[in-house]
Amino acid sequence: MSFARKLHDLRIAQKRSLQDVADAVGVSKAHVWNLEKGSTANPSMELVVKLAEYFRVRVADLVGEGPDSSEESPEMIAMFRDLKQLGERDRETIRLLMESMKKSRGSSD
Repeated sequence: MSFARKLHDLRIAQKRSLQDVADAVGVSKAHVWNLEKGSTANPSMELVVKLAEYFRVRVADLVGEGPDSSEESPEMIAMFRDLKQLGERDRETIRLLMESMKKSRGSSD
């Protein structure tokens, strides 16, 4: 589920108006509307954090990157759990490997 859809669903589920959300996080009602419609790309991290705090959810859940998200495959969830059990050095090695893989994938596109 997209950030826009999650934001909309949270607002509706908690019976909040666009203006309620806007006032709580310090943006305009139109900006919240655009976020919900997906027409505002890449909201600031500060705004995402404020929205997550307002709705009392984790940032990862709001942006769809929660490791326990129902959208994730069981393999991905298991990999995340395995990663948490590794030491800091091993996690850093994996992070560097992933960065290298992303760079090489980007250059071959």
